[in-house]
Amino acid sequence: MRKAEMTRKTAETTVECQLNLDGTGENSIATGVGFLDHMLTLFAVHGRFDLTVKCKGDTWVDDHHSVEDIGIVLGQCLTECLGNKAGIHRYGSMILPMDEALVLCALDLSGRSSFHMQVSFAAEKIGTFDTQLVKEFFLGLTRSCPMSLHFQEMAGENDHHVAEAMFKGFGRALAEAVAPDPRLNGAVASSKGVLA
Repeated sequence: MRKAEMTRKTAETTVECQLNLDGTGENSIATGVGFLDHMLTLFAVHGRFDLTVKCKGDTWVDDHHSVEDIGIVLGQCLTECLGNKAGIHRYGSMILPMDEALVLCALDLSGRSSFHMQVSFAAEKIGTFDTQLVKEFFLGLTRSCPMSLHFQEMAGENDHHVAEAMFKGFGRALAEAVAPDPRLNGAVASSKGVLA
C-alpha cells in the first residue's frame, strides 16, 4: 500500500496529513478553513484517495498560512507515497465539467516543479475564502511534490463551480498518473530511467 503520514509545525500552523493512494475515497478533513475542507473532500472522493487532514492555524490573521502549509504537507505525503515513481503512468489529465464550468487539468509527475493556472475568478471571495488561495495551495503542493501542473478554464461563470472543477479534475488526473502501468514491469516511465 502506498501510504504516507506527515506533520508540519511552524509558528503559524500545525498540519497533520495521512494519504493512501490505493484507497476508496474515505476522508476526514478539518482544516479550520471550511471551503478548503470541501475542496479536499472532493479531491479525495474523485481521486479515490484515503485522506486525513487536520490543521490548527492562525486563521485570525487570515487563511493564507493554513492553506499554503496544507498544500505543502499534502505534497510531501504524495512524494513519500510515490517513492522513485517506478511502474506508474506518470501523466494524467481530465477535462471536468461542473455545471456551466469546464476546466482542464493536466499533470506530469516529472520531478520538476512547474505550475500554470489560466483560471480567472470573478470575485475576491467565495464565501469567506480568498480566491487567490487556490493558487497558493497548488503552488505549495507542486513545490513539495515537484510536478508539471496545468489548469485551463475553458468555461465558467460561478467561482465555486470553477474551483470545484479544479479540485475534482486534479483528483481524477492524479489518480490516472499514479495508477500502476503493468506494461512498465516496474520500470520508470522515462527515457532517462529516472523521474527527477
